[in-house]
Amino acid sequence: MEKISVLFVCLGNICRSPTAQGVFEARLVAAGLHKQVRVDSAGTTAWHVGKAPDRRSQQVAAQRGYDLSQLRARQATREDFDQFDYVLAMDADNLTDLRVLEPAHYKGVLRLFLDYAFPGEQRGVPDPYYTQGDAGFHEVVDLIEVASDGLIDVLKNRLQPL
Repeated sequence: MEKISVLFVCLGNICRSPTAQGVFEARLVAAGLHKQVRVDSAGTTAWHVGKAPDRRSQQVAAQRGYDLSQLRARQATREDFDQFDYVLAMDADNLTDLRVLEPAHYKGVLRLFLDYAFPGEQRGVPDPYYTQGDAGFHEVVDLIEVASDGLIDVLKNRLQPL
């Protein structure tokens, strides 16, 4: 059985990418694909390594039915390109940073995550870290849900539910 691996990457790995990991994992369960896809998240910086997701990300995710409490931040590395078929950046700056790490031999997919929701638009998931209130965090979940469903549609062509 083919197993696909997906890595979500943002700046610090405490807001957007762990939210993407939690939402995508839940959506995989609902689609019956969770045993065939490995998911992780990372940040392009080491600022928050070992820390749990931002409390606001966790709260909003929990309100929407997603549990991020067990996730811990880590930094993306060059070796991730050997481990993941899909390396998906939350915004253009993250994508630029990942292109610096990307080895010449990488045969997987390196792109913006929102390409799976808004093809050709080059849209990024906005960073809610400095926003007031929960609205920015809800917007992040909204965008991630749509992109997750788009990515799952792509993966269904490669995988069959168990």
